[in-house]
Amino acid sequence: MGCRAVVLSVLTTGALLALAAPGAAADFPDAPSRTPAGDASGAAASSTVADWVDVAAAVLGRALDTTDPGAVPSRTAISFRSIIPGIEWGTANEHEIRTGLSMVKLYIVDYALRHGDGSPSDRTLAERMIRDSDDGAAELLAAKYPQAIDAVAAEYRLAATKAGANWGMSYTSTADVATFLHIKQRTDPESPIFGWMAAADSTASDGTAQDWGTGRLPGVIGTKWGWSDSGPQEVASASFGQGFAVAAHTHGTPDEQTADVTGALAQMMIDLIARRIPRG
Repeated sequence: MGCRAVVLSVLTTGALLALAAPGAAADFPDAPSRTPAGDASGAAASSTVADWVDVAAAVLGRALDTTDPGAVPSRTAISFRSIIPGIEWGTANEHEIRTGLSMVKLYIVDYALRHGDGSPSDRTLAERMIRDSDDGAAELLAAKYPQAIDAVAAEYRLAATKAGANWGMSYTSTADVATFLHIKQRTDPESPIFGWMAAADSTASDGTAQDWGTGRLPGVIGTKWGWSDSGPQEVASASFGQGFAVAAHTHGTPDEQTADVTGALAQMMIDLIARRIPRG
């Protein structure tokens, strides 16, 4: 296998593809040269891959450094986590404890899948909770596993996450949601949660359209949405793509969240994902 093939095989995140952009080597003088396919031995190729990953961190880090968290209105909290060690981004309020909305369904489902009794009914309820944001299913699974939210918070070290009197009165932060998805991508990539997020229905069980916020970002594969049913309007969304996770919560409307999220992150992600290693 040539050097290019080896590199492509490990580029599981769009962020890493930024390495191939014209001029990247000029920006990073230590970047490895692009050796044509077949010109490198396996050992040399492996060494080159490690070098490219190091440069990828620098490229993504630079992109995140130019994405200004302060430009996001305070109504919205956003958190971005990357597969590349040490690369993360968030607004100043990303650790703020906010209403969990249906984001906490992720925690309940994760607990039920890994620590529950393994029954088909648990799996059916879990799928409904993720794909359709079904509150009735959440009531049943949360009643069966009332310890779920706090147990998952302790396991994943989610400092702002805490169960309330019922699942709908629980709390979390965008940092916790993004971190949870990021850790699961590394430790449990075959979790059904990801497949259900990727196959989410366009309309939730209560008739709400599921189409805003982080789900509008380029490179997103799957999304979970949440919204308030009463009181001041709040919305949330959390998504994953190849090598990244992102979460947002807004004291406002779906359209406001979409504007805040895409304004902050879309161009950065387009720049990273659109670049490709040249062929030939």
